[in-house]
Amino acid sequence: MATRKEETVSMIDTFKEFKETKNIDRTTLVSVLEESFRNVLAKIFGSDENFDVIVNPDKGDFEIYRNRMVVADGEVEDENKQIALSEAQKIEPDYEVDEEVSERVDFTKFGRRAILNLRQTLASKILELEHDSLYNKYKDRVGQIVSGEVYQMWKREVLVVDDENNELILPKAEQIPNDQYRKGETIRAVIHQVTNENNNPKIILSRTSPVFLQRLLEAEVPEINDGLISIKKIARMPGERAKIAVESYDDRIDPVGACVGVKGSRVHGIVRELNNENIDVINYTANTKLFIQRALSPAQVSSLTIDEENRKAEVFLKPEEVSLAIGRGGLNIKLASMLTEYTIDVFREVSEGEADEDIYLDEFADEIDQWIIDSIKAIGLDTAKSVLNAPREMLVEKADLEEETVDHVLEVLKAEFE
Repeated sequence: MATRKEETVSMIDTFKEFKETKNIDRTTLVSVLEESFRNVLAKIFGSDENFDVIVNPDKGDFEIYRNRMVVADGEVEDENKQIALSEAQKIEPDYEVDEEVSERVDFTKFGRRAILNLRQTLASKILELEHDSLYNKYKDRVGQIVSGEVYQMWKREVLVVDDENNELILPKAEQIPNDQYRKGETIRAVIHQVTNENNNPKIILSRTSPVFLQRLLEAEVPEINDGLISIKKIARMPGERAKIAVESYDDRIDPVGACVGVKGSRVHGIVRELNNENIDVINYTANTKLFIQRALSPAQVSSLTIDEENRKAEVFLKPEEVSLAIGRGGLNIKLASMLTEYTIDVFREVSEGEADEDIYLDEFADEIDQWIIDSIKAIGLDTAKSVLNAPREMLVEKADLEEETVDHVLEVLKAEFE
């Protein structure tokens, strides 16, 4: 069983713990301590309204006084708020009926349970305040870059701590593929989302968000901060490739050159930060056709038609340009579609003579199953030449056909013209 001395030490430790380890201002701490004491007093005595609680967190001490009214012996109805005359005169001999007695209370005499109750109440309130403080610190910082130390790594997320030891979460989905983290290393990410369900704040970070790339670029290019260059749109395949459309508000400034820097000096650091993600910077234009052409660089577009209502574009290129437009794994055309917000279909150019010799797909029903022909026609290709001029990747993805099926179709159609 704990002695009174041990209980007193426990009380002092309680104060020290919250004074030294919690990042809470003095006024709030005093209020929380007083409220916690009052909660415990109310549980013990049924009411705390006749108690004065004085706390001094700087010294780590406190004083509690109970105020009771003196009544004649035998007339005490509420022992918490009243005291018999004979009991009052043991404290001070000159007390009389209807006077108020203010008596200092030794909290440790209430026993270990009361002290434990106080600690639990304090811990609960301090935690609540910490949650409020964390939420208020980050709720208006969504979209800002933050640096933190990797504290723990799990399969689905990485736990990062900021300079005040607050916990931030970097989910797997917001990590750049092939990112490798080591405990204790400092990483950068953008504040992606701040939630506070049931007073349990969560600060979600992201390294895959286009906003992260935008903030990195803003930090590297003074002309963006000065308002001379604007980042209009960003499309990213994290860790692989990104396309950025920029615009200059000063005719003397080349926005692409300013963002890339001499020999790529301004993007080198960003590329390293993003795990060697290739970055293409292009000039933004409100001219949709021109914007699509620029978005497909390094491919040179021969001609294109757009359907503004359905936000679709048909792009025609020389045969040697098609693979450049599509890019490795279809990456270039995907990013161009993301950047322009247009569905882009790429076609090889054919001469008029070749077009005259074209054959409708239905003519091949004896060699190609009708459902396959229908699937290809459903994406707007109804002749042999149109299919042969379309990228193989487009036939696989848009017609939703197996690669082997597409290869068989192409073989049959090629054989017809050989």
